Amino acid sequence: MLELRLKRPEQPMTNLWSELPIARRESTILGISFRPRQAEALGLDGPATLQTLLTYPFDMIRLGAYWNRIEPTRGSFDTGELDRQLDAAERAGKKVILAVGAVKTFGYPELFIPSHHLVKPLREGALIKPTDYPELIAGATDFIARIVARYRDRKAIVAWQLEHEAVDPLGVEHSWRLAVSFVARELQVLREADRSRPVMMNGFLPTSSLVQLTQWWRTRDQGDSLDVAVALADLVGLDYYPRHAMRRLGPRTLYLETADLPWERARRRRLFASVRARGKQLMVSEGQAEPWEAVTVPPNPHQHASRSCPPEDLIRNYTAAIGWSSPGQTLQAYLFWGAEYWVLRDRAGDPSYLKTFARILEQA
Repeated sequence: MLELRLKRPEQPMTNLWSELPIARRESTILGISFRPRQAEALGLDGPATLQTLLTYPFDMIRLGAYWNRIEPTRGSFDTGELDRQLDAAERAGKKVILAVGAVKTFGYPELFIPSHHLVKPLREGALIKPTDYPELIAGATDFIARIVARYRDRKAIVAWQLEHEAVDPLGVEHSWRLAVSFVARELQVLREADRSRPVMMNGFLPTSSLVQLTQWWRTRDQGDSLDVAVALADLVGLDYYPRHAMRRLGPRTLYLETADLPWERARRRRLFASVRARGKQLMVSEGQAEPWEAVTVPPNPHQHASRSCPPEDLIRNYTAAIGWSSPGQTLQAYLFWGAEYWVLRDRAGDPSYLKTFARILEQA
């Protein structure tokens, strides 16, 4: 009950974002993720949005190879959109983490399998094993190999990302999960294609007891995506969302908020110790910096902010994550999640999200 709040989903804008102190990042690299599909969903022009964001002096950007966009029909392989994104990032001097999928890639709806590679539907409640879906694993590994072969000579790319929250269920919409054996086969092909770069795998970091218990129960047979990332990857990415809506109840919304309770801190310490003991690196692959309300596309209320992430929360969430660093372990990178939304707000007359980001970059 300490983590549940029933609140109005909109609140008046304040200037708190311009006053909160900014934590020093030390050696942590700051950056963003770019989701072209999200830009489109917000009514923005994707290339123009990316160009706007690249003018800011951050160091790293995460881009995605979306399988069904690159291979919309059997025999096609069109990387034009991704080529242009990489070209733009290189011209801006950014380091790139390239998510190669194949089945899941960051950004709603996260599932990007071309229809011609789904000979049979993914069975709800099932573990998707390579032996049960030979056509899918063949297509996925071929796609990964081709993407890596195409881009491994790009010096801007500093790491590959394999899958997205690899073995977790796909939100509340689907209950199937990739088996560890499926992901391990993809990883083998990825490493064979390029042994010179680290592989990042990410997972959702529970910030409430309810989410922690639910995640454990749904993944208890093989561990969640963070467990698998620690075991298989070189770089472990944390997806960190301290406040999100559960459902709308009339004029109010029920939110889950982190209370940073003792058992949540204990889970985080165990995870960090495991990463350190295995000699892996740790980063925040998604630090909440846009609203997570009870709708797919974040709302854009006039002269108001959504409760789940007003602009000052960019600072609060970043500061909390930076505070996890210890003498033996600092975050390798912190990637803000929601940059397309900042551009939408700016176009609607509210530059506070972009100004908050600029302030963090300047003072961190």
